[in-house]
Amino acid sequence: MKKNKLLLLVLCITLVFSLFAAGCSSDSDKDDTSANETVKFTDDTGREVELPAKIDSVIATGDMAQIYVYAIAPETLKAVSGAWSKDAEKYIDKKYMELPQVGSFFGNHDLNYEEIASLGAQVIIDVGEAKPTIKEDLDDITEKTGVPAVHIDSDLMSADKAFGRLGELLGKEDQAKEISSLVSEIYTKVNDSIDKVKDKKKVLYCLGEDGLNVLAKGSYHSQIVDMLSDNVAVLDDPSSMGTGNEVNMEQIMNWDPEIILFAPESYYKDAAGDSTWKTLNAIKNNDFYEIPCGPYNWMGYPPSCNMIMGLAWMAKLLYPEQADYDLKEVTKDYYKLFYHYDLTDDDYNSLVKESLGKQ
Repeated sequence: MKKNKLLLLVLCITLVFSLFAAGCSSDSDKDDTSANETVKFTDDTGREVELPAKIDSVIATGDMAQIYVYAIAPETLKAVSGAWSKDAEKYIDKKYMELPQVGSFFGNHDLNYEEIASLGAQVIIDVGEAKPTIKEDLDDITEKTGVPAVHIDSDLMSADKAFGRLGELLGKEDQAKEISSLVSEIYTKVNDSIDKVKDKKKVLYCLGEDGLNVLAKGSYHSQIVDMLSDNVAVLDDPSSMGTGNEVNMEQIMNWDPEIILFAPESYYKDAAGDSTWKTLNAIKNNDFYEIPCGPYNWMGYPPSCNMIMGLAWMAKLLYPEQADYDLKEVTKDYYKLFYHYDLTDDDYNSLVKESLGKQ
C-alpha cells in the first residue's frame, strides 16, 4: 500500500514538472515568434518596407534624422553621424556622446556602410526633405548595409506630423503625441504673434568667421527669417548650402538691415569694434544679436526640428509685444522633451545672454 502511494506521488511530481517544462517551452517559442515577427511600413516615398514588429536599434542617415530620433527614442540609437559639438556636452547624456560615428548620407556624404552593417541595427531612418532620388538612395543604402531604410517627410512647419509617423514606426505613440502637442503649440503661438505684426523688421542673417556669408531669401535654410521678417538678402541664386551665399561689405551696406542676426561663432563679438561694420545702423543702434546655441544652433545647421526653438525665439526677439508668451517656459518644455534635459533658469539665461538677455 505504501509502495502504491509512493509511486503515485512520483507520478504526480513527474507530471507537474512535465507540464512546467512544456509551459516554459511554449513561452520561449512565443518569445522567439515575437522576436521574428515583422510588419509592413509604408514610408513617405510610398515604399513598402518590411521591418521588425518591435524596433529597438536605429541608425539615422545624418544629423537631421538623428535629432528627431534622439527626441522620441534616444535609447534606440546605435550610432551617431559625427562628433558632438562642445555646445552639446552639457545637454546630451554621456552615453550618447560615446556612440560610434558612422557619418551621414546627405551633407558630408561620408556614410560608413561597413560600420553600419556591423552594428546590427534593425532600420535606417531618414527624416527631412525628400530629394528627387530618395527612393534610389534608400534602396542603395539597404543594398550596401543589409539594413532596411525608410524616409519620413518633414520641414519647418510639419515636424509635428513627422513625429507622429516616427511614433508609429518605433512604437512610441505616447512620446510622439506629447512632442507633437508641444510643436503644434509653438506653431500656434508664433503664428498668432505674426498675425498681429503690421510691418515686419528688415533682418539679415550673417554667418562665417568674417560674417560675410548670408542666408539669402528663398533658400532652404532661411525659412525662419523669411517667415518672421523681411529678409533683405535678396540674391539671384540663393545657396542651398547651410553656409549660405558669400557677399561683400558693400552689399551689406546697400541692404542696411534694421537687425542683424549672427550665427554662433560668427562675427558677433567683433562687429561692434569693427570700423566698417559700425557704419551699419543695426550695429550703431545695438540691434545685432547672436543666435542661441546648445546643443544645436536654434535657427538651423542642421535645419532640423531644432528650428522649432528658433521660431519661438526669433518671434519673441523681433516682436516682444505681439509674442506675449513666456519663452523661458517654452524653452524648458522643449529641452525636456527633445533633449531629455531639465533646463534651469541659469541655463536659459546663458543660452539667450547675447540675444534676449543683451544689455
